[in-house]
Formats: sequence, structure tokens, C-alpha cells
Amino acid sequence: MTEAALAEVRIETLSARRPGDELAQAARAGLRATPKELPPKLLYDARGSELFDRITELPDYYPTRCERAILNRHAPAIVAATGAEELLELGSGVASKTRALLYAMAGAGTLRRYLPLDVDRSVVERTADELTALYPGLVVHGLVGDFGRDLDGLPAPGGPRLVAFLGGTLGNLYPRERAALLGRLRALLEPGDRLLLGADLVNDEERLLAAYDDPEGVTRDFTANLLRVLNRELRADFDPAAFEPFARWNGEARRMELGLRARSAQRVRLAGLEGCEVSFTAGEELRTEISTKFTRSGLKRELAAAGLVIERFLRDEEGLFSVTLAAPAAPVDAVPGDSALGGSPDSERAMR
Repeated sequence: MTEAALAEVRIETLSARRPGDELAQAARAGLRATPKELPPKLLYDARGSELFDRITELPDYYPTRCERAILNRHAPAIVAATGAEELLELGSGVASKTRALLYAMAGAGTLRRYLPLDVDRSVVERTADELTALYPGLVVHGLVGDFGRDLDGLPAPGGPRLVAFLGGTLGNLYPRERAALLGRLRALLEPGDRLLLGADLVNDEERLLAAYDDPEGVTRDFTANLLRVLNRELRADFDPAAFEPFARWNGEARRMELGLRARSAQRVRLAGLEGCEVSFTAGEELRTEISTKFTRSGLKRELAAAGLVIERFLRDEEGLFSVTLAAPAAPVDAVPGDSALGGSPDSERAMR
């Protein structure tokens, strides 16, 4: 890539579904379910995104800080070992999680194309403008869509591809959803491609509660913002003061659970859903998010079930968070050998 090379930007919409239609469908299904539950992506309107950015800067919220430290330290080695020429990032936002990887790829002279996938077109466009200004000659193929349903429409790789699914987002899915998504990700990978997966690890309950129920109350405001989204977008009449945000550790399922609890019995009308009405009993919960925590052995099992093998398992200095580099599993009749990063694919190389 040379200074004289011209950057190229293309923005492609993968789904014809309108955001309002998706919100209505999710709300109709989730509010009628038992127990009531809405997907966490509904939390991220402009206000919700602003609140989450504040959460990531809180002293007790370690995942973002730890993942960034891992990538800052190991990005050059990851790039050198994989030879990646393009980076596909699922749930990219403004590429804050992958800037270290892009920088390392540029430094190695292999950065050819970046494919950010996000539901928000304006975010994809902003990211494309910023990165093409930073890296002359970079091709940015922005993808507007949902990684949960739009992976079939992705462009074919133009060279060795690194697929990044970071931020611990895998933990927001239930086991069956995780298995389905990992299977789809495996299907995306061609020989020479790799998956880079960020996952939060099982930590002590006190640390987790401090991270997800901060004394400043930012996480509570973030959770409660969902009701304002429903009121605005679906003309609902939720009273935010009538619901109490909660965060708890479910040790059996190894996950944090967040949501809203009705302070009293009430009935809510959603005019935007053809006059739909929903009843809440006193103390009834509306779950807004789960955040599953993993062990290395648990991740290994789930990846193996999807046809993936761990090449490198990286942790931060405190061992709180992980970034895993995984490759398509070799055919059964392949001759065993060292992985691309050296050593046995099954060995744990937790770099500190």
C-alpha cells in the first residue's frame, strides 16, 4: 500500500428489514413470552450507546479495558502468524476494539480491506471515513446488517481473512444461539482464515457485581433506557419509575443477568403495536441482557462442536478476560502438526 494509492469505500446493506419492524417484532414476542425478555441490542439507541461508552470507562468495568490490553500487546503476533490481509469485524461500532489489529496489519504491509458489519449505517459510514483517512489505499467495504441473521450475504474473501467477534458479545447469547452462530462463523472461514473471539471469563461474584451494578448507577440508567426506547419507538406508556433495574449472578448458568423488575402490578399499552397491552405482576421481571462467563475448557468444547480448534488463548495480566484465536479444525485424516502460532492447538498458552 502506498501513499499515492486511492482509498475505496463501499457501503452495502445486507438486509431489507427496517429497524422499526425488527423492534416491533422483538417487542411483541418478548413481552408476551414467559418469562418476559427483550434482546440486548434494543438497548443501543443514541442514548444507550452513550451510556454504554460511559460504562466501559468505569473503574470496576474491566472487560473493555482488559480486551484492549490483550489486543494492544498481541496484535502484531496475531497478524504475523495469520498473514491476514483483510479484517471482517462483526458488531464493529467505530472499530474501537480492532484499531490495534488494523495498525498491526498496516505495519506489516498486509492491510488490504476492512469489512465492518454493524446495524447502524451512520456508524459504518463514519468508520469508513476515519479509517480511509488514516490508511491511504485501504478498501473499506462497509456492511449494514445484523450478524445474527445476515451472514449469508457477506462478500467472498479477497485474501487471508481474520474474522473478529469481540467485546464478549458471544456471552449475550444462550447456548443454542451460541452454537448456531459459531457454526455459521465456521462456515465463513476458508483455508487460511481465522476467527478472533473475545470472551469474558468466570470471575468471583464480587468483581462481577461491581462491574455490572456500579455504584454510580450508570448501568442502571443503561438498563432503564430500554423503556424510553419502547415509549418513543412503539408509543408505549411505560413509567420508568415503576420499574427497578437489577443485576445478579447466576452461578449455575455462569452468567450475569440484567433487567427490570416491576415495583407493582401494572398494565402497559403499546399503541405502536396495534394497541397491544401487556400486564406485569408485582415483582415480575423483564430480562434485558445475559452475559455468560467462560472457562478455557468451556470455550474449547463450544468451538470444537462448531468445527474450530484453538490456536492461541490469550488473557490479560489478571486473567479476567480472554481473546482466542481459532482455526477451522483439520480433517480427521490430516497429519497432526504444530498450529500456525506454534505448539499443539490444544495447549493453553495464556500470555501474561
